[in-house]
This record gives sequence, structure tokens and C-alpha cells, in this order.
Amino acid sequence: MASLFLTLAVLTNGLYAGFLLTFLIAVMPGLAALPDEGFTTAMRRINEKVPGPAFLLLFLGAVAFPVVAVFTQAGEESWWLLIGASACAVASHLVTIAGNIPLNNALAGSEGDDDTAARTAFESRWNTLHYVRTALSLLAFVLLAVAAA
Repeated sequence: MASLFLTLAVLTNGLYAGFLLTFLIAVMPGLAALPDEGFTTAMRRINEKVPGPAFLLLFLGAVAFPVVAVFTQAGEESWWLLIGASACAVASHLVTIAGNIPLNNALAGSEGDDDTAARTAFESRWNTLHYVRTALSLLAFVLLAVAAA
């Protein structure tokens, strides 16, 4: 059972980190090239679609499985790696919850307002937070992969 939770932790964190990395290296640079109205409209529509059931399972699993793995692998050599991975996963989610989601909500609430002002208030701050949560998620994945090896 312990190896099942570790495997699920590696899988969910790898998929989640990959999702965030895709945004970092492809989606956001693509959207950055759009004019203000196109950027704000696209981000609003993306933010409406992302928190669907499949994403929420991945989002929750990326924290739950490493935490469960900590308890099922207690005493193993890899235990400290699992604690580090869990801390990174939790920190990434805290950045999302405390930073990115409020910015997403503010952008949604600005629909119909000045798109240039909405983008200015959103893009740089959101991207900075996204870099942080992506790095934390990638680190969680690497630590879990090393623990599983």
C-alpha cells in the first residue's frame, strides 16, 4: 500500500508540474503577444475552465498523496525526501490559493472595464506567482521521483 501512495504522489505531482510548466513556457508567452483585450478575454475563459473536476482531482492529489506517503513510508530512508516534497507541494498550493486565485477573481470581476488596466494589475503579479508555484511543484516532483527510485 505504501508504494501505491508513493506512485500516486509521483504521478499526480508530475502531471501537475507539467501542467504548470506548460503554462509557463507556452500558454503565457503566447497570451503575452495578444493585445490587452485578447489577453484579458483569453485569461478569463481559461480561468473559467481550469478548475474542472479532472483538474481538481489532480490539484488535490498533488498534495494528498505525498502527505499520505509521508505517513506510510515513515522510517524509510526516503522519508525526509517525502517531507520535503510534501512541503513544496503544500507551499505551491498556498501560492495558488493566496495569490493566483485572488488575481484570477479580480480579473474576472473587471470584465467590461478597461482591459489595459486589468491586464496591468494582473499579468506581472500572476506570472511572478506562477514562476514560484511552478518551481515548487517541479521540486516536489523531483523529490518524489528520487524517493521512489
